[in-house]
Amino acid sequence: MLIHPQFDPVAIQLGPLAIHWYGLMYLVGFGLFLWLGHVRIKQQPDCGWTSKDLDDFLTWAVLGVIAGGRLGEVLFYQPGYYLQHPAEILMVWKGGMSFHGGFLGVLAAMLLFARKKGVSFWQISDFVAPLVPTGLAAGRIGNFINGELWGRIASHDLPWAMIFPHVDAMPRHPSQLYQAALEGLALFVILWLFSARRRPLGQVSAVFLIGYGSFRFIAEFFRTPDAGIFGQSDIISMGQWLSVPMIVAGLVLYRWAARRGQAAA
Repeated sequence: MLIHPQFDPVAIQLGPLAIHWYGLMYLVGFGLFLWLGHVRIKQQPDCGWTSKDLDDFLTWAVLGVIAGGRLGEVLFYQPGYYLQHPAEILMVWKGGMSFHGGFLGVLAAMLLFARKKGVSFWQISDFVAPLVPTGLAAGRIGNFINGELWGRIASHDLPWAMIFPHVDAMPRHPSQLYQAALEGLALFVILWLFSARRRPLGQVSAVFLIGYGSFRFIAEFFRTPDAGIFGQSDIISMGQWLSVPMIVAGLVLYRWAARRGQAAA
């Protein structure tokens, strides 16, 4: 049976300066976002984006991810803990970032950026959506390295079942890697291929919402559920509650975009 390697959370120690793996994974995610964005601009020179636009937006996106992700963790998952330990809200290097909070933060960044550029919000979000999943994969690998967000108890017969010694001696699903594969790699392939052709405005964003929400809903069945603001449940987790509105909104947006595209044609 596999055993979690118990990585040192500090990747590089330079005197008093400690660089954590979790932080490095965020840098990898932002780097992939930038690189893929430049690739897409070259592939689709009529997309309405320039390299300068991409570089400018990255600053907005970083702020949205960090601020939104941390606030999401505080408000959606551990409000009681952070109410008692408010000083730890700013300690992002210790981990504890909510995707759904970060998603809301990036939505705010895209709204502001669209207003600054004087273009449609959907033009911004359709370009950004395919660039996001590789960063999500990097974040989940960071979770795995940290040994956090471990999976539910698995069968002893499962070849890749893993023991997380800091949790207990039970075989568990390495759910962080499941999420990296589904929300990260699989969603990236779907979105990259889907957006390679011209689509009605808003439809690429819709596929992101449907894809992420669905993959996250599935992955939550293998991940130890978080307590969240509704309490802990082994039936419907907090992550699933937050994913359902994404799926519904994605389906509505996809249909709306299709009708709008037909009308425009």
